[in-house]
Amino acid sequence: MKLIATAAAAAALVFVAQGAQAGATFDSVKAKGFVQCGTNTGLGGFAAPDSQGVWKGLDVDVCRAVAAAMFGDATKVKYTGLTAQQRFTALQSGEVDLLSRNTTQTLTRDASLGLIGAGINYYDGQGFMVTKKLGVKSAKELNGATVCVQPGTTTELNLADYFRSEKMTFKPVVIEKLDEVVAAYASGRCDVYTTDASGLAATRATQLPNGDDHLILPEIISKEPLGPMVRQGDDQWLVVVRWALNAMIEAEEYGITSKNVDEMLKSDNPNIKRILGVTPGAGKALGLDEKWAYNIVKQVGNYGESFERNVGMGSPLKLARGVNQMWSKGGALYAWPIR
Repeated sequence: MKLIATAAAAAALVFVAQGAQAGATFDSVKAKGFVQCGTNTGLGGFAAPDSQGVWKGLDVDVCRAVAAAMFGDATKVKYTGLTAQQRFTALQSGEVDLLSRNTTQTLTRDASLGLIGAGINYYDGQGFMVTKKLGVKSAKELNGATVCVQPGTTTELNLADYFRSEKMTFKPVVIEKLDEVVAAYASGRCDVYTTDASGLAATRATQLPNGDDHLILPEIISKEPLGPMVRQGDDQWLVVVRWALNAMIEAEEYGITSKNVDEMLKSDNPNIKRILGVTPGAGKALGLDEKWAYNIVKQVGNYGESFERNVGMGSPLKLARGVNQMWSKGGALYAWPIR
């Protein structure tokens, strides 16, 4: 009985200690007045500065949504461009508050890095891109190819798995920085460039001088659920990031947009009232103003608006919604209810 009591007391102390730290990042972000967001060094459609130096993209909009929830101002963000190898260390060390950098959520990353996924903002899969003059129509024709790939990624691991399973050989050309790996591919140093299919589309549309000369092969060889990550053990911050993303998705489900959000304040739909804070409660539960979700939609837009603006048919990438469509339209997006 003494052993049980001692163990219970120890567990209680751990719980108290963890609880005391639960708001560390939340409090730090509030105190400094902005979100330090780790993102890509420059991937069109997802995270890249425009000609005026303003960061834009699907991943950037997650950072902006968190800032809108925290401060009522989506501009209260500073961005840190990170390579694939730098990203986890930057989050672990506290250099950034949030990682929103086309990062695949995996068991190993959840279980061994001291980090945790806060949701999925893009469902992707790994593909291959080649020059049309190579004359290849399928990934199964790539035996003996040289392949450009970034280190420290699931891409690198999936590449080896795929060629092994297909009983093919390849020669990797491993380069850390995105612009350098793209340059290596463009110069002909490698036959193939492999990364997430969305990344291939972004590279072809925004980084290669003659995008039409390149072909993205039809095979998708992996599942890549991409989304923001935060540090484990900081539950209040995790909840804010998770629900900022959910608010964008659920706003689309209920037809709430940046254009009609003010009119939607008058809606009789009880779900819309909860989302927009007309019926209070959600904001208080998160430690935020009751207009936290309203501010996200008003300033950033719902998920569909963000998708269309950054990577959809209205963007240079021209990606179809596909699996990133709402669940009610056959896709995988299914927001947790704000209630």
